[in-house]
Amino acid sequence: MKKNIHPKYNKNCQVKCACGNSFVTGSTKDEIYVEICGACHPFFTGKQKLVDTARRVEKFQAKTAKSKALSDTKPAGKKKVRRAVKKAAKSEK
Repeated sequence: MKKNIHPKYNKNCQVKCACGNSFVTGSTKDEIYVEICGACHPFFTGKQKLVDTARRVEKFQAKTAKSKALSDTKPAGKKKVRRAVKKAAKSEK
């Protein structure tokens, strides 16, 4: 194994979260900044917290509402009408 090629291991690395929580762990860095930790992650807290910076959820809900409104006002196609008529004729026999 080559000597002096591995980074120095720091046993007192300070990990800081965006929620304000901090803890000490081992790493090659002195400080690590994270967005989500065990204190604020929904899996560990049991609370659902939705972070949607690009408004993706609202855009998706708007698209589905628009398509539902269009499908309600759109008349049935000719094939669907023909099939329904044939089915009704068969059931009368």
